[in-house]
Amino acid sequence: MGLSACGGGDDGGASTTVRVTLANHVWTDNIKKALPEFEKQTGLKVEITQLGEDQLSDQYNVKLNAGSSDIDVMMYRPLQEGRLFAKNKYLADLSEQVKADKTWDFSDFQAGPVEATTYEGKPVGIPIITEQEVLYYRKDLLAKAGLSAPPKTLDELKAAAAKVKTAEPGVAGFVARTGKSAAVTQYSSFLYSFGGDFVDGGGKAAVSSEAAKQAYAFYGALIKDSGPANVSTDMGWPEAMAIFTQGKAAFYTEANSLYKNATDPAKSKVSDNVGFAPFPAGPAGSKPYNIPSWALGVNTSSENAGNAWKFIAWATGKAQTLAQQKSGVPGARTSVWADPESTSTFPQDLVEAIAASTKAGVGHDRPLVVKVAEAREIVGQPIVDAITGKDAAAAADTANAMFQKFLDDEAK
Repeated sequence: MGLSACGGGDDGGASTTVRVTLANHVWTDNIKKALPEFEKQTGLKVEITQLGEDQLSDQYNVKLNAGSSDIDVMMYRPLQEGRLFAKNKYLADLSEQVKADKTWDFSDFQAGPVEATTYEGKPVGIPIITEQEVLYYRKDLLAKAGLSAPPKTLDELKAAAAKVKTAEPGVAGFVARTGKSAAVTQYSSFLYSFGGDFVDGGGKAAVSSEAAKQAYAFYGALIKDSGPANVSTDMGWPEAMAIFTQGKAAFYTEANSLYKNATDPAKSKVSDNVGFAPFPAGPAGSKPYNIPSWALGVNTSSENAGNAWKFIAWATGKAQTLAQQKSGVPGARTSVWADPESTSTFPQDLVEAIAASTKAGVGHDRPLVVKVAEAREIVGQPIVDAITGKDAAAAADTANAMFQKFLDDEAK
């Protein structure tokens, strides 16, 4: 696909060097390899600063706060710092640019990721990497337990996990994240599938709704009753994944982006027996998250916004998105997902699970607030309480009061 002269207008005497700050990620490695093509097409020079996530956050905190103009394009996490950056006006409004470029085609982007990169009705970022929650499972253990297919509902998951745990000494029926903050993102799909959310339509805390209480109790009981013996309550994905890949669990709900950890024989003892299925349906159906883990935005203080947009339009265009997806980086374009070439490197059952997830996917996997880390600590506490056998409903009521106060304070 050729690069059109994208919106954003002529920057007059703007620099022909576009300064792009990116995170350490396979997406970044792929883009760097493709850069000569962009530079040849446009006559622009791209200068890349590549940093680890923590360094990236530190640099943004300093430079964006100071109104520095030496970042043109920035790679950021819409659900972690997107709300903060947009509120502080660090991210430029891209409404004109996305409308102006018809061949680039903004309507091709999935609804969930676009919702997460929109602030007060305006697009402030373009999604580049997506994630959905899926069910990882062990085909051999299912066969041994006499189960002909992976569970399609959460009730079936609960029954199947209990059956495996009883039949297989030393193997958990189910494993997932248990840490107060770490578990929030993966718990979110359970919450939505029970019909709940972190915040209701009126902007009020909703973690003590009947649906939320049921979801907390269900998630906690699944780990308490069918999880690993003496399970700790501080597991993130590396710990939960290790239990699964060491052959110590039958089912595992997790982000699809981590799938190679389970299917790579160098990392997984069970690589030959791993299957993938859509997130099981709860009372409200199967409603996993479908989120952009990373996006590109234009720094509001950039004096090179037109050329910054040219880079973003190229990096998020159909050709680049297809190339990225073929290398295992899931993108947000509907047309690319519809192209069989884009998923030729993915396990076929994972492709089907992702396709199901993107249809009904919810565009956030944590509360959409400015102080995300603090909110996760609050709404994650009932998860830990439920896992340790405490009253999930009472924990949800306590968390809801704290979360409402948090929301009120943020609104001031």
